[in-house]
Amino acid sequence: MKLLYRIAFFVLLLCYLTGCQGQVKSDSGAREANMDVPQKLVGGGCDGCEIMFTGMPANIKAVDTSAGWAEKGQKLLVTGTVHQLDGKTPAPDVIIYYWQTDNNGYYSPVGEMDTKARRHGHIRGWVKSDAQGKYSIYTIRPMPYPNERMPAHIHIAIKEPHLNNEYYIDEFVFDDDPLLTGEKRKLLENRGGSGVLRVLLKDSLQIALHNIVLGLNIPNYPATSNPGKQSGLQIGEDQPSFIPFHAYGPDKGTRTCPVCKYGRYHGIVYFVGNHPDWAEIKKWLLFLEKESVSRSQYLKAYFVYGHAQGYQPAVVRAQLEKLGDELGLKKMALTFVPSMGDAETEVNLNKINAEAENTFIVYRHRTIIDKFVDLKPTDDNFNRLILTLNKTKGDYFELQEPRHE
Repeated sequence: MKLLYRIAFFVLLLCYLTGCQGQVKSDSGAREANMDVPQKLVGGGCDGCEIMFTGMPANIKAVDTSAGWAEKGQKLLVTGTVHQLDGKTPAPDVIIYYWQTDNNGYYSPVGEMDTKARRHGHIRGWVKSDAQGKYSIYTIRPMPYPNERMPAHIHIAIKEPHLNNEYYIDEFVFDDDPLLTGEKRKLLENRGGSGVLRVLLKDSLQIALHNIVLGLNIPNYPATSNPGKQSGLQIGEDQPSFIPFHAYGPDKGTRTCPVCKYGRYHGIVYFVGNHPDWAEIKKWLLFLEKESVSRSQYLKAYFVYGHAQGYQPAVVRAQLEKLGDELGLKKMALTFVPSMGDAETEVNLNKINAEAENTFIVYRHRTIIDKFVDLKPTDDNFNRLILTLNKTKGDYFELQEPRHE
């Protein structure tokens, strides 16, 4: 009998020490079991982003008009689509919180604002992407901080419905701001895509079409799928400037930057690295030439060749010249670089995988809008590029402006 008591006592003691709860483990027990496992914040933390919840309306619409709209300053519309990480799929129900300086460069509180929100000033607000991922913000263009050299900007915080915490993306800055120097552009993180706004003027309103890519360059962002072979920057990032050698085409004999000279509208950059298939290259060049001719007012296409092994510039130049003559190209630019990792031409900024068979980067207004890796020259793939160009060829002024309130 004493033996049975000792066994029962031992079992109870073991359960107490190990927290045994049968087959069902409560949420609190699961949390306790994981207390030693640090939970990483998506985005890595954000100073001030939590203020987005202060004064947040219960019903947030896809269109918002800031308090600054009725004040002195250049009126501005920022409108676009929120995409999932693939840069293509619309993301609904995403809250975008913004705050900015006034026309004098200050975060100016007014009246009896909540104490926490005062540091963000009175020009602040929220939009929630609609079923198509669309959002629009009517506000005024912020002014830079007085007596400082920081570019004017609009702060942006994001709250996705399926994530526990908010995170920040790149501040919206302005392409035509003289304070946004080349050096400062290189420091941009491209969180959520490029934050550079390129504005056009319609009457007295500046309009910036700006898309957001959730999770892009965001630390600790949950992976959604197998990304496959990686090559090139991501949809939503800015197409970087670089200076290849032009062997054939309108800028033959120069080192013209494709994006700097022709980045105003559509551009296609067709990269081939260490594994050229010249039969397929010829088919792609003929297709791109045809599209360049039919879309000559707004499309420029470039072939960039960068085979690192045994690089001889004179040989490569002669090879591309012969190729251009053979195909009778008129619009296409055939260019080359020493390798896809070359820093002198700055082609390395494109982050092209030289082992990929090819990489196609499609950009508009200098922002990457589509990307394809290891694409075969088939009719189906030709149509994929045509579809991208057709869907995005409209200018800002052709957009149907959302009504603001």
